[in-house]
Amino acid sequence: MPTGPAMGWYSPLHRGVLPLGDLRVTRSMRKSAKRYEIRVDSAFEEVLLACGEPRRPGGWITAAIRRVYTQLHQVGVAHSVEAWTDDTLAGGLYGVSIGGLFAGESMFHRDDIGRDASKVALIALVDRLHSDGIDRLLDVQWRTPHLASLGVIEISRTAYLARLETALQLPGPDWA
Repeated sequence: MPTGPAMGWYSPLHRGVLPLGDLRVTRSMRKSAKRYEIRVDSAFEEVLLACGEPRRPGGWITAAIRRVYTQLHQVGVAHSVEAWTDDTLAGGLYGVSIGGLFAGESMFHRDDIGRDASKVALIALVDRLHSDGIDRLLDVQWRTPHLASLGVIEISRTAYLARLETALQLPGPDWA
């Protein structure tokens, strides 16, 4: 039985997805990526806090949402991909991984040390999701102009739900 207010789940008419083989990485981004060390799940709560920074526009990550995602992380369902420079977290992303689905929830970068850090984390996520050649589903929620420049496309709810059904039957990536 639920305790507390219900959380909504949205199923929009169109969904942003990143086909793993279609990630666009510029030469300058590849060069920039060399400045970062990629880590996975080493600072999940720090990534969650940075993504939920109250000064960020459109902030939606409340204390209740942080608690839920922290619990999901503790049971191995939510993961973070982090870009570090000089042992400082410069940027990263987090999301939920179920079977062959990774639902990206939010990403961030620190302007002073990691302008490209969130994009580098996304590149590392795609590499992890696709390293064994399995065509998993990377759900990024919305196709923004920024994400479109990286290869994100928009698909209909019907197409998304069909891809989701297939993805949930696939094995997940190795998060270790």
